Order: sequence, then structure tokens, then C-alpha cells
Amino acid sequence: MRNLLLAAASLTLLAGAAQAQDASWTGVYVGVSAGLADRKESGGETIGFDTNLDGRYGDTVSTAAGANAFSPGFCGGSYSTNAAAGGCRKDDDTDVELSARLGYDYQMGAFVVGGLVEYTQVQLNDAVTAFSTTPAGYAFNRKLNDLWAVRARGGYAMGDSLLYATGGYARGNLKHSFNTTNGVNSFTRSGGGDANGYQIGLGYERKLTPNVTVGLEWLRTSLKDDDYVVRAGNTGTTAATNPFLLTNTAGTDFLRTSDKFKFDSYRVTASYRF
Repeated sequence: MRNLLLAAASLTLLAGAAQAQDASWTGVYVGVSAGLADRKESGGETIGFDTNLDGRYGDTVSTAAGANAFSPGFCGGSYSTNAAAGGCRKDDDTDVELSARLGYDYQMGAFVVGGLVEYTQVQLNDAVTAFSTTPAGYAFNRKLNDLWAVRARGGYAMGDSLLYATGGYARGNLKHSFNTTNGVNSFTRSGGGDANGYQIGLGYERKLTPNVTVGLEWLRTSLKDDDYVVRAGNTGTTAATNPFLLTNTAGTDFLRTSDKFKFDSYRVTASYRF
């Protein structure tokens, strides 16, 4: 019985390998995908302050009396009112995404390796707010509008089916904004723009015909965004006792404490192979 099972298993593997070779995955393909993008929260994110403008964030903004000007705290999302008691509006953490790709695969026995270039249209928001004792709200928001990626992929073919892993470079088009209910200081924005990062993922693809495939794919995208800075300064009439001017009369810089923009994608794919 043991020998029979071993023989049956060997025949199954040989048949699978033969089938994989018959249904070659080698060639150029174009494809599209549709799915859901789900942004990952940056747990406990706040806003960091640089009161002496030495490039290091983490200072406490103090009032003229020595109290913490931001003792009301922080919240995820954009402020609803100028006071912490009003809370924050929830971000748009999920969105439908649409992608188009061009790629090439090369099959070696049961193994398939290749690469692809992909463009994705998706819109995700990520905001964080600080509240001061005045009271006032200060909200940073970043919005991902679209994404380019160049990825490698490698997998194992089982006839008309392909299991694969993928990973590579990603560049996202991020739009930054800053809003506040503070009408006493001037606010100068700098930095921002595209963010670089990476993608990793897993997928399954199956041939419906020699040229047409459908599949499922999961991707994790991580972008680094750390250069959008706001400086609170003097309007020309701002009092010298203003908390943002007490340490350095040129003002106070502040930015988000999380430089990561992450989201997961759950996709259905379709491709045409030439």
C-alpha cells in the first residue's frame, strides 16, 4: 500500500509538471484589477513641535504662564470644532481602487518569474488634529490620489493555475493640507508632494483560455511621508507672549509624528496574454 501511494503521488507530480509545461506562462500580458483599498491607522499619532527651530521635534509649546499649550490633546481625523470636546471627523479609510498593468513572465519548469509596471487610481485620506487651550484646532491632512508601482513576481505554476508572491517599488501622489481655527498666527506650509515606498503581496491567477486569466491579489503598500512642515509665525501684530513665539521669535515648526502611509488592497484581476 505504501509503495502504491508513493507511486500515485509521483504520477500526480509528474502529471502536474507536464500540464504546467503544456500551459506555458511565458510572455507579455496586459491586465486590469478592481478592488478595495483599506488604509491602516497610525495608532496614537500626534503632532510634534520644534519651538527653538533646531530641526528636532518633541518640544513642549508652553504658554506665558508655563503651562502646556496643547494639554487638550490630539485625535485622529480633522477637528469638528475648535475644542477637543467636539472631537474629530473620521477619515475616509477605504475606497474602491482601479489598476492597469503591463508585465512579462518567464516560465522555467513549474516556476514562473517576471515583472510588471502598474498604475492605480485610489483616494484615501489620513488626518490628525492637535487642540490648544486657546481653544483652537490644528489639522494636518494627506490624501493619496494615485500610485505607480514597479514590481517583480515569482510563483509556482500548476497547469492552468499560478500561485505567486510579488514585491517592489511604489510612488504615491500625496496632496497635503493644513487647516486651523487659529486666527492670531501666520502659518507657512512647506514640503510635501510625492512619497516613495514599497509594495509586497500574494496572488492567485488562473487561465480561462490560453490567453485570458483571472485572479485574486492582496497587496500591502507602505509610503514614507515626512517632509510636510508648517511654521506658526508672527502676522506682524501677534503678541510677543504668543506660545509659538516665546522660545524663538521666528516661530515654531510642527509636523505629523508618523511618516508612514499604509494600506492594504484586496483585488480581483483579469489579464490578456499575448
